[in-house]
Amino acid sequence: MSKRRKFLIPCDEANRVCDKSQYEEASLWEKIKLSIHLIFCKFCRTYSKNNAKLTHKIKESKVECLDKTCKESMKKDFEKALKDYSN
Repeated sequence: MSKRRKFLIPCDEANRVCDKSQYEEASLWEKIKLSIHLIFCKFCRTYSKNNAKLTHKIKESKVECLDKTCKESMKKDFEKALKDYSN
C-alpha cells in the first residue's frame, strides 16, 4: 500500500468517521484521515458542518426525556385506547 493510499478514505467511511467524531468515539488516526479527506471533498465538508450544527443544536436544546416508568405507562394507555377504539 502506498503512503498516499493510507490517508485517502472513501466518502462513506468519511461520513461514518464524522459521525463517530461527533460522539467522541473516533480515534486520532481516523480524525487525521477525515481531516485530509475534508480538504479535498466539498460534499463531506458540507456533511461535517451540518452534522456539527445538528449536534450543537441538540446539546443546546436541553430536551428532557421521559423516564422508563412514564414511557411504560403511556404505552399501556395507548394500547388500551387502541384496543377500545378497534372494538
